[in-house]
Amino acid sequence: MQSNVGGRTAAPRRTAKKEGGRDRGAPEDRKSPRALDMSAFVPAALTNLASKITASASALYRPRFGVGITDWRVMALLAAEPWSAPVHIGEATGLDKGAVSRSLRDLAKAGLVETRDAGGKSRRLPIALTRKGLAVHDAIVEAALAREAFLLQGFSPDERAALRDFLSRIQRRVEEIGEEGSKAPG
Repeated sequence: MQSNVGGRTAAPRRTAKKEGGRDRGAPEDRKSPRALDMSAFVPAALTNLASKITASASALYRPRFGVGITDWRVMALLAAEPWSAPVHIGEATGLDKGAVSRSLRDLAKAGLVETRDAGGKSRRLPIALTRKGLAVHDAIVEAALAREAFLLQGFSPDERAALRDFLSRIQRRVEEIGEEGSKAPG
């Protein structure tokens, strides 16, 4: 049934009907009064920002240096901690073992990493950057530092220090949630 509102004929309001187990209500009825403002919800804002920073870094590094962001994370760790085992690389970078394995395979194929036989399983073999890998790493560091300077342009030294402090505090809280497991909020 249509109604006359202000001289105009309005379409009838659809009511929610279940059809085949699915709610067929009007789209405007689907908004939750508890919906989060994703730009103000800090976990979502950080995830979105990290995703954009990662995508733009990968778009720069892959064509320029031949490595993606996952490879770069592995290389950055190996530059600081040479002869690390893949299991440590995963733990230190937050990458899952499949991503670490694929990255190490690709980096080895490109001649950027080498392993040292320790007589153990492959996931325990120590890995380091080759001389070529170190040279690529050092070139990427220059690009990474330039990107960081661009991103932080307009921030005072105190604001930069505060940002690092805020991020560090959030990181510690995330680690506490991981340690507490099911006792964590949410």
